Amino acid sequence: MDIGIDSFAAILPDLATGAPPSATDRMAELLDEVEVADRVGLDVFGIGEHHRAEFLDSAPAIILAAAAARTRRIRLTSAVTVLSAADPVRVFQEFATLDLISKGRAELVVGRGSFGEAFPLFGLDTRAYDDLFAGKLDLFMHLGKTSHPRWQGRFRPELIGQGVFPRPYQERLPVWSGVGGTPQSFARAGVLGLPLMVAIIGGTFERFRPLVDLYYEAGARAGHDRATLKVGVHAMGFVAETNVAAGDAFFPGWAHLTETVGRERGWAPPTRAHFDAMAGPDGAFLVGDPTTVVAKIQKASAVLGGLSRITFQMSTALQDSAAMRRAIELLGNEVAPVARSIV
Repeated sequence: MDIGIDSFAAILPDLATGAPPSATDRMAELLDEVEVADRVGLDVFGIGEHHRAEFLDSAPAIILAAAAARTRRIRLTSAVTVLSAADPVRVFQEFATLDLISKGRAELVVGRGSFGEAFPLFGLDTRAYDDLFAGKLDLFMHLGKTSHPRWQGRFRPELIGQGVFPRPYQERLPVWSGVGGTPQSFARAGVLGLPLMVAIIGGTFERFRPLVDLYYEAGARAGHDRATLKVGVHAMGFVAETNVAAGDAFFPGWAHLTETVGRERGWAPPTRAHFDAMAGPDGAFLVGDPTTVVAKIQKASAVLGGLSRITFQMSTALQDSAAMRRAIELLGNEVAPVARSIV
C-alpha cells in the first residue's frame, strides 16, 4: 500500500489575529512539506486544483515541478486535475514536462472537481458537466498512445495528426480516476480499467463499499483482470503524538474551511462533536496518534476490499509549520512502515 499526502495549498488565517500568511510564505512552507515527505520515505505527494481565494493550487503542475527539483524519489501527482475545465492537450504537455523534470515520477488523478468555479472562469457550461469530463478523458487517454493523434470530439477542435510534445519520461503517464460518490463515475473508471482514487471526506468507509464493488463489476464486464484494478482513498488525516493533540491541531483549520464552504452549500455549522465522531472508530477521518491511524487504515482497507493507496488531506490543519512537519515525519516513520504491510 502506498502512503502519501494531498495538499490543496490552503491559506488559512491566524486564529488569533485573523490575518492570513503571505502567499509567498505559504508556498515556501508547502514545498518544505514535500521535501520532508520525500526525506521520510512517503510514496506520493499530491497537489489539488482549485480556483478560490482559500487555496493557492490553481496551477498544480507548476507547484509539482518546483517540488520535483527539490526531491529525489517521491511520486508527484495531481489531486485532482479538473480535466473537465481544461484542454487535455495542454494538461498532457504539462505533466509530460513534469515527468521529464522528475525523471519518471509524475502521475495524475483526473476528475470533474467538487467545486464549480473553473467552469465559468474558462467559459464552460456546467450543464455539460459529465459530458465534458467523458469527452476530455477520452482524448487524454488517446494522447498517451500516440504523439500524432487523430481525434474528433464535441468540446475541442479536431486533431488531425498534429504532434503533441514533449513525450513523458515514462512509457505511459499513470492516470487515476478521482471520484466522489457518483455511481457512474465508479463504473466509468472500471470500464476504462483505470485505478480508482476515492475521495472520502466524511461519513464512513462502509458507505463506499457498494460503489467500489460497482467499479470491480464494471471492470470485469469490460474484460479487465481484477488484479489490474486498484483502489485508493483520499481522506482527511493528521498525525500527532496523541489523539487529542492531533484533533486539536487539525480541527480549527478544518472547521474554518468547512464553515466557509458550508455557507455556500447550506451545510450546518461544523462542531467539535461532529469532528470527534469522524475521528472516532467509526468515522472516516484518519486523525490521531500513529497507532490509531494505522488501525483506521487497516479498517478502511478491510471494509473496501483491499487498498493500493491512501493519501492524507492534511492541508486544512491549523497553519503551524512545526506541527505539520512533525505530522509528516510521524506518517513516514511510524505509520507508513506498518500500513504498507496491510492488504
